[in-house]
Amino acid sequence: MTANNTAANTAPAMAGAVFAAVDIGASSGRLILGRVTAGSVKLETIHRFPNGVVESDGGLRWDFDALFAEVLTGLAAAARVAGERGETIRSIGIDTWAVDYGLVNAAGELTAQPFSYRDDRSRAAVVRVHRKLDPARLYATTGLQFLQFNTIYQLASERDLDGLQALLIPDLIAFLLTGQRRTEATNASTTGLFDAVAGEWAAGFLAALDLPTKLFPPLIQPGSTVGTVLPGIAARTGLAETVRVVAVGSHDTASAVAAVPASSGNFAYISSGTWSLVGVELNQPVLTEASRQANFTNERGVDGTIRYLRNVGGLWLLSECQRTWADQGYRPSLGGLLEAAAALPAGGPQINADDPYFIAPDNMPERIRAAVGSTGAILADDPAAITRCILDSLAAGYARTIADAERLANVQVEVVHIVGGGSQNRLLCQLTADATGKRVIAGPVEATALGNVLVQARAAGVVSGGLGELRALVRGSQPLESYQAALV
Repeated sequence: MTANNTAANTAPAMAGAVFAAVDIGASSGRLILGRVTAGSVKLETIHRFPNGVVESDGGLRWDFDALFAEVLTGLAAAARVAGERGETIRSIGIDTWAVDYGLVNAAGELTAQPFSYRDDRSRAAVVRVHRKLDPARLYATTGLQFLQFNTIYQLASERDLDGLQALLIPDLIAFLLTGQRRTEATNASTTGLFDAVAGEWAAGFLAALDLPTKLFPPLIQPGSTVGTVLPGIAARTGLAETVRVVAVGSHDTASAVAAVPASSGNFAYISSGTWSLVGVELNQPVLTEASRQANFTNERGVDGTIRYLRNVGGLWLLSECQRTWADQGYRPSLGGLLEAAAALPAGGPQINADDPYFIAPDNMPERIRAAVGSTGAILADDPAAITRCILDSLAAGYARTIADAERLANVQVEVVHIVGGGSQNRLLCQLTADATGKRVIAGPVEATALGNVLVQARAAGVVSGGLGELRALVRGSQPLESYQAALV
């Protein structure tokens, strides 16, 4: 069992209700216990485990069997910790990355380990889909940013789907825990088969692509109950059979945005981790041709909000560089890399951080240097220079995206909130403030788990109110840091 040492994440032993958050990203996962009172929310990390793609059965896949085994290990540890403290786990919420799915047959069996979005199989399907569904028509209905790994293109790569259902990764975990098949709406909105206005499946698109009409289970909203844990799961983990699995913002970005500690509506957010999701929160989708050309996405958020955003690459670039350097025998600390990068002058070369060229794992330092070289510039073969290039490029991408969001959605952003792991990167936060010219508030790091837990707590009646009230709890109980643009 591991636990964070920060005050915000360490809760004293106390009797009462607690909530379990299964929070899984593309590189790691955690089982977190959340304790919510009228004035605060605190987290305790109970179990951490690795996650990553593996070469298997002809492609890049997730080892889902191992992943689910880790979830059960974490739930067992959580039940044990709660029991020792006289606490009751009231519910479980699950959030993961988007777009990927597992195929389940009528007997409830997973037919194969799920493909990863990093596999290149869907590239060839893009043209086939667009022959049947014009990209402008797709966007006018779904409002979804074009990415070659969107679920719609992955499904178009499949064969013989008759009798199968596609369960998005968090829904697949919930199914194995409860036996109930549902699709949570925030994740459904990332598939390319969801009507952004109606909030329902775009049945006409399924038909146009010859996909089964009941390929996905019925939709469910954040805060609704999926079901209670199966007797076998209860016996294996020590959980009570009355423990509910509650739908949260199962797309991890939806949970993260729910926990953005904003005090007004004039904010932009950057959910910064493996990917950077940069955008604003709206009440209605923006489905204009200009928005499509800018490649913005309209995804559902908690309480029916719209996450109007664009993917801007992320710290995957830096972590892949560190992996390559480690393979070459060079293992600098992240702190040392950032300090050396900060000492370099501004105005160095940049890359397009969200170029598909950088999606697959490979020798990332050389690919970044090659991308810089293709522009006629030169990037030194030096870890500090490459690190600075990555962070400058991310900050510039953030600034462009926020400016585009303001223009396309006709909003004015006053403050930028950076949540997730990137909020700990002080150099990235300062460069973002400099690039945007706006105040940046960094934190909380664990925004996704906080949003997950708060939606569960509201469903249980422990807290009440809308997103404003939930965000006030975050502001009152989590450490935040502010950055101002440097004077030129």
